[in-house]
Amino acid sequence: MSETDLSHHDTRSAICEYGRSLLDDDLTTGTGGNLSARLDENHIAISPSGVPYEDITPADVPVVRTDGTVVEGEVEPSTELPMHLAVYENRPDVGGVVHTHSPYATTFASLGEAIPASHYLLSFTGSEVPVAEYKTHATQELGEAAVDALGDEYNATLLRNHGVLTADENLDSAYTVALMVEYCARIHYQARAIGEPEILPDDEIDRLSEKLDSYGQ
Repeated sequence: MSETDLSHHDTRSAICEYGRSLLDDDLTTGTGGNLSARLDENHIAISPSGVPYEDITPADVPVVRTDGTVVEGEVEPSTELPMHLAVYENRPDVGGVVHTHSPYATTFASLGEAIPASHYLLSFTGSEVPVAEYKTHATQELGEAAVDALGDEYNATLLRNHGVLTADENLDSAYTVALMVEYCARIHYQARAIGEPEILPDDEIDRLSEKLDSYGQ
């Protein structure tokens, strides 16, 4: 029996499937980006490093203790493991993390501009998508910058000159947030190309967030 008692095959399979979806949904290219899911209070599963998404099998997906020790998996974990662990450590409400290089959102990350609520679906993330301070990729410092930008109130942040990080109660929800961030980034980009977008007020975003939270209940 493994340290985690079970192989967590379903969660590791989901990471494989969502990894392929990153490419299908144009949220990254090549082997860029990474995903993880909390397994229990002491373990996460995270996509492996440098393996083409179409080739990843559940056995390749590392299971990692929260101290960074790999306990299962045949391939090294993503180099962005420190960033994922930092989010889980500081946000006990988070059960899934997705990191993308989606082009429209990353455009705003490269500009160092937060994405405001020019479309109501931004309420999936909060009142805006804030921008984290620039730090070198695959470092603990990047994780700390992402955590600072997320705070307690946001489900997404732009990683300056890098990409996007989303975090939510599970991997499914974090992936949905990643899709919404890219969609809203595209709409905001297009609206700015034509004129000056209207931004929804915070109280309306709060109402929308409550409505979204009630879906499926």
